[in-house]
Amino acid sequence: MEFSSKLIEKAVNEMSQLPGIGKRTALRLVLHILKQPKEQASFLAQALVTMREEIKYCNSCHNISDSAVCEICANTSRNHQIICVVEDIRDVMAIENTGQFRGIYHVLGGKISPIDGVGPSQLTINKLVEKVKLGQVKEIIFALSSTMEGDTTNFYIYKQIADLPIVVSTIARGIAVGDELEYADEVTLGRSILQRVPFEKSLKTN
Repeated sequence: MEFSSKLIEKAVNEMSQLPGIGKRTALRLVLHILKQPKEQASFLAQALVTMREEIKYCNSCHNISDSAVCEICANTSRNHQIICVVEDIRDVMAIENTGQFRGIYHVLGGKISPIDGVGPSQLTINKLVEKVKLGQVKEIIFALSSTMEGDTTNFYIYKQIADLPIVVSTIARGIAVGDELEYADEVTLGRSILQRVPFEKSLKTN
C-alpha cells in the first residue's frame, strides 16, 4: 500500500497493530480521524494515554478498575460468597451483560496452556485458592471456555480445592464446545450461569 504522506503511513501502521484491524481498515479510520476537528483527535489520543497510564487491576479479583478495588468487589449488595472464575476481563463484561449473576469474580488472566508456555504460576490461581482457604467462600463457578485448555485449567483448580468444604460448579454446556464466552449471546450465557451443574458431574460426562 502506497502512501502520499509519511505521517499517514505511520498512523496507519500503528492502527493496524490492533486486533482485527488490517491496513485498509486502519486507513479508513485514520482518514476519518483526519476529517474530524483537531480537538476530537486530541480527546481520543488523551483518552488512550490516560487509560494506559492510570488503569488499575483490582487487588481482589484482578478485573480492570479505576481504583484499587473494582466496583463489583466494592458493591456490598453482591454475594461475596460466590465466585465466578473467568479467563479475562472480557468474560466479566459478557456475564455482567446478562444481568443473571450477582456474585463476584476472579480473573485468572488466561488458561493453562503448555504449548503456549502458560503454566499455573503465571495465572492468579494461587490467589484464588488462598481466598477459598479463608473459609468465606461457599461456591466456585467455573466459567472458562469449553476448550481443552479451559477444561485443563478447571481440573487443576478443582484439585487444589477438592478437600475444602466448598461447592464447585461449572456453567451448563449451553455454550458450544470450543466457544469463547465473549461471543455467546446474553440469553444463552445467562441460562448457562443459572443452570450450572456440579463440577464432578461435568467430569463424568466429558
